[in-house]
Amino acid sequence: MAIQDYVLAEKDYIRDMRRYFHAHPEVSLKEFETCKRIEQELDAMGIAHQRVGETGVYAWIDGKKEGKKTVVALRADMDALAMDDLKDVPYHSQNAGVCHACGHDAHTATLLAAAKILKKKENEFCGQVRLFFQQAEEIGQGGRLFVKAGLLDGVSRIFGAHVSSRIDSGKISLTSGKQNASCDYFKIQVKGKGAHVSTPHLGVDALYIAAQIVVALQSIVSRNTAPMETVVVGIGVLRAGTQYNIVAENAEIEGTTRSFDPQIRKDTNESVARIAKQIAQMYGADAEVEFRDYAAPLINDAQAVAEVSAVAEKLCGRENIISDYPKALGADDFADYLAVTKGMYAFVGTRTPKNENTAYAHHHGLFDIDEQALLLSCNVYVDYALWVLQECPQSCVFCSEV
Repeated sequence: MAIQDYVLAEKDYIRDMRRYFHAHPEVSLKEFETCKRIEQELDAMGIAHQRVGETGVYAWIDGKKEGKKTVVALRADMDALAMDDLKDVPYHSQNAGVCHACGHDAHTATLLAAAKILKKKENEFCGQVRLFFQQAEEIGQGGRLFVKAGLLDGVSRIFGAHVSSRIDSGKISLTSGKQNASCDYFKIQVKGKGAHVSTPHLGVDALYIAAQIVVALQSIVSRNTAPMETVVVGIGVLRAGTQYNIVAENAEIEGTTRSFDPQIRKDTNESVARIAKQIAQMYGADAEVEFRDYAAPLINDAQAVAEVSAVAEKLCGRENIISDYPKALGADDFADYLAVTKGMYAFVGTRTPKNENTAYAHHHGLFDIDEQALLLSCNVYVDYALWVLQECPQSCVFCSEV
């Protein structure tokens, strides 16, 4: 791995920052201390910044070199999960019930290091680097705040990277096309009528009706979706009733739908609402259905993938670039950026035999990473940004496209 010296010089910084954020995790839209620490680091680097929402941070570096004023954006998410950290390590979470079990601590540390390097190189490029330290990825609410603020206006390319315990350290996935599914949250509220369980005919059993809805929703995938398409209709919560001998008056179902095609996404969500309402009506109840758009399908631009691949090949070799990484039904709101700007989302391998915890699935309490792998991630951030911003030689195959 031919990591550049300017990245190797920040090895300890990346590790220390990652461990700080890991020890101080905060859930979505509550990343107040994380935000403050990012701002402190940016101040120390002399990088201008401002808030996006209450906890997001937008920073920018203007190149000092004369030339075309291209704009490139780099993104890292920062929120943690509401779960226990089960690891016995010095950087164990200090916030009970909150854990960085998806690697967003690593993303934040990596982008801070990239910002530090790019600031030192500001005399070497023209144009502008925009840095997105984004909140609330886990609930699909952060990316749209940056889009709504107009921070993608004028951006030529956007790049982001996510660590992956499914990929060996030293490898990176740069795959074009569909990578992550859309994610919609739904809540179904069934309103029935209470009664004593010994006289069920005098009530309308919301619990029973909700159970029928849960079962019926499975038919959307098995009978209403083409077998070659990939769709998930998942139920995570069913709550109802107040006491064992009372016919439940209310019931609540929470779940998610996921797909890769916009039309199938629309059809699936309409089916969820139709089935819930019709079953409730059939039993004499009412059903209210609420949807929340958490993320669109994430589709990497083929040209951007080719550009990043050319940059990464010099750092890790072609043999360590994965160009056919399987698409996943897990969502990421980086998709909100790709919906308006050309770019791509990479997956950086962080699994190593030296630490068995690096093989645990994301969102597991023992999840950890090989911190050495973050050097590659950081180097791709820096070198791709520089490639986009610097005036390319006439022989550059992408020059006419940028």
